Amino acid sequence: MSLIPGRVGIIANPLSGSDIRRLVALGSVYGAQEKINVVQRILAGLQALEIEEIYLMPGVFGIACRALEQLPQRLGSLRARSRVIDMPVDNAASDSTRAAREMRSHSVGCIVVLGGDGTTRAVAAGCQDVPILPISTGTNNVVPYQVEGTVAGIAAGFVALHPDLLQAVAYRSKRLEVQIENEPPTLALVDVAVVEGDAIGSRAVWDASLIRQVILTRGEPGSVGMSSLAGFLAPVGPKDPWGLCFSLGKPEAGRLMVPLAPGLVAPLDIQEWHRLAIGETVVVHGGGKLLALDGERERILRQGQSARICLSNDGPWIVDALHTLRVATEQGFFVQPGVAHAQQAVEDPS
Repeated sequence: MSLIPGRVGIIANPLSGSDIRRLVALGSVYGAQEKINVVQRILAGLQALEIEEIYLMPGVFGIACRALEQLPQRLGSLRARSRVIDMPVDNAASDSTRAAREMRSHSVGCIVVLGGDGTTRAVAAGCQDVPILPISTGTNNVVPYQVEGTVAGIAAGFVALHPDLLQAVAYRSKRLEVQIENEPPTLALVDVAVVEGDAIGSRAVWDASLIRQVILTRGEPGSVGMSSLAGFLAPVGPKDPWGLCFSLGKPEAGRLMVPLAPGLVAPLDIQEWHRLAIGETVVVHGGGKLLALDGERERILRQGQSARICLSNDGPWIVDALHTLRVATEQGFFVQPGVAHAQQAVEDPS
């Protein structure tokens, strides 16, 4: 489906930044009002570029509706150009996936996402080739990053207006394709962890003693979560054409202290680790095991089942907001004719 210049989507996960890791660790809490403020700043950036159509995801706390209702008068014209998508809300990750599909059907040129790695993964499951600009408001934020909302809105608007420059302002994320026998496939953008247990429970993984294997697409020294294994032992960047696979248990390769969650540093005994090539598959056999995808327990692996986890390089397009603005600046996107003339006069006083 071709993109239509001038259309942007906004997905604000109302539940991001609020799981059990606020109790067992020291994760930050991102409340609804703060997300409303960020959405409003994104809208301000989009208005500056005169984006014609904006689509927002509905949610249990009414973040999108309240953001539009509370807009200051100078941004009031945005209400006529903004639409909260009419869709069922399940108060689950499926909301973000459904909203991404709806936005793709409306040919948006970029989707701004407020959430963590789990939210970004849910959006990736529905957006296909529509680029994502992920703002971190979650617990584990390896793919999402800190960026001011106004700046994010301007960057997303530029991407939507210039789809021909996508490869210059974004990178294609790696992903892990997860196929469990007799179940629909799913994906992870950062990591898949094999965890002891037979119940999903609180979803978040915070007990290091239960982790048996970790497959990673990326991990740098500043990472928090499973990907810190790579960050503290053998860093791998988002654009490097390989991943890593760790087996945990007996400390044959050494013990590693890693930030498993914000404020929670835990020891992991590394039994063996190796690089994983693009296209390579890891097979995990079940029986009292769970698969945690991007830090959240998602799938039960029962006795007799097996999972095939394959590293690929055809994940979603991830927009680098600051690099996008550099590209826009180099092209003179923000410069008015009078400013350009004044600059020329300074450089050439004659």
